[in-house]
Amino acid sequence: MAGGNCTAVTEFILTGLTDHLELQIPLFVVFVVIYAITLIWNLGMMVLISIDTRLHTPMYFFLKNLSLVDVCYSTVITPKMLMSFLAQKKAISYTGCIIQYFSFILFVISECLILAVMAYDRYVAISNPLLYMVIMSPKCCRQLVAGSYLWAFLNSVIHTSGLLRLSYCNSNILNHFFCDINPLLKLSSSGTYLNELLVFVFGSLIELMSIVTILVSYILIIVTVLRIRSAKGRHKAFSTCTSHMIVISMFHGTILFMYFRPSSSYSLDTDKMASVFYTIVIPMLNPLIYSLRNKDVKNALRRAVETKLRASFSQKHSMIGQPHPSVAALHA
Repeated sequence: MAGGNCTAVTEFILTGLTDHLELQIPLFVVFVVIYAITLIWNLGMMVLISIDTRLHTPMYFFLKNLSLVDVCYSTVITPKMLMSFLAQKKAISYTGCIIQYFSFILFVISECLILAVMAYDRYVAISNPLLYMVIMSPKCCRQLVAGSYLWAFLNSVIHTSGLLRLSYCNSNILNHFFCDINPLLKLSSSGTYLNELLVFVFGSLIELMSIVTILVSYILIIVTVLRIRSAKGRHKAFSTCTSHMIVISMFHGTILFMYFRPSSSYSLDTDKMASVFYTIVIPMLNPLIYSLRNKDVKNALRRAVETKLRASFSQKHSMIGQPHPSVAALHA
């Protein structure tokens, strides 16, 4: 990491979202609530899909993995940010920064690829409903998800390896609330051309693969749906895709704004606001969008609640009909 007379940086000081002290506690409360909702909804979605056999389909298998990724990459960012709101010294070790960046890239690329896989899944479900379960077999679903994770892992290794070659001599003050690539490159005292090239080439490749897969899938879906004669059938087909389209638009729109605009327009303060949206807010919104617009999920939740209430009622009823242990002992 160090070169020449450069003193090795052992930690970075994060500037956080704001330096206004009066906003630290209110922002801490807001983001604690957001993080709690993110965990509750995403973990709840995963549990619901696991326990309800009616949701054991390819679509919900991918949705379960999307919730897992949302929990992971929100957890990579949010807890450290919450601690920074309360700490006087908002520091992160060099090693911790590298691990955070590696994990962030791993999970954000996984989300990008899983969203593309979900678009393909919707295309197969609508265009080939009779062969859907044959084409999207459990083995195929596992391979698609495993491939997404593997490709994300390889990209994370490449980008992190490029980051390790940089040296930091002038300052260790990182103008961000987590270790993202743009503020790290701006802070580096060594050449960053290779890193910028890696971000552009691999980032463009992943975005291109994902967006082309999504666009082609939805073009074919639209063509198929327009061939359906009944208005009810067309509405049902489109309704299964609406939630996914909303999530894709939010996620990819923010990614494109963050990493694929002209370098002359970069502003770290603007980037911080955009980063809050796709690292903290979107993981909270994803399960809300899917659950609020999905009858299967709402019905599964209702069945789970009713089952729990019946079990609780039956337990209380059986206890009422039994004598108190002390009374039973007297008759023994």
